[in-house]
Amino acid sequence: MTQSTLSDEIALRIGLAARALPDTDIARLLRVLADAVGLPPTAVSLNELTVKGLKHAADGEFADVDNAALKEALARLKGQGSSEIEPAPDPESYSDGELPSSIRVACASNGGELLDGHFGSCQRFLVYQVSADSYKLIDCRDIDAAAGEQQDDKNSYRASLIADCQILYVASIGGPAAAKVVKRDIHPIKRPQMGNAREHIAELSRILADKAPPWLAKIMGTATESRVHFERTPEEA
Repeated sequence: MTQSTLSDEIALRIGLAARALPDTDIARLLRVLADAVGLPPTAVSLNELTVKGLKHAADGEFADVDNAALKEALARLKGQGSSEIEPAPDPESYSDGELPSSIRVACASNGGELLDGHFGSCQRFLVYQVSADSYKLIDCRDIDAAAGEQQDDKNSYRASLIADCQILYVASIGGPAAAKVVKRDIHPIKRPQMGNAREHIAELSRILADKAPPWLAKIMGTATESRVHFERTPEEA
């Protein structure tokens, strides 16, 4: 079955769902849907689909995909959520050295100023400069799908876009992708609750103001004696 046999509405849903899944094109998703709900997919059959059904269809094609990404894809399949990508916000003016003792943080995003993206499928990275006193959105880096396709390792391509950052906030990230990020000395932190990116950045700024925990102090070059004991939550592991 080809995409042309689908209704425009269902084709749009499938396209948006594929975009939400790492390393997944429409053809791959259709193969999974064929096993999960049969062909052609309909609004009724897609509404009855579950995350478990999507995860285990086609001999576990998506078995290794993060549940958060599967939930987002399922929502798109059911016609939930926005069908358009909200434009990125305009970066604020910033000069190197403007925020002393600051760090650079990337947020995986699919629209607006949201932290709602999965590393392997997000549409862009929002980049913030963050200090204990202030923070600024200094750049919005869109993913060039064509450039990613030309490289053998899409995860390495995405990591290269944020190579100047020390921290990555992301809704989810798989083990191999996290390894590529860590290799570039970027600390990945999962934020499955997602939400407004600026709110997460503001929280980080407050943490920096209240004496940075050891792993952050190391990134910032803070003296060892000024560090405090801090245990990372499971989300930050």
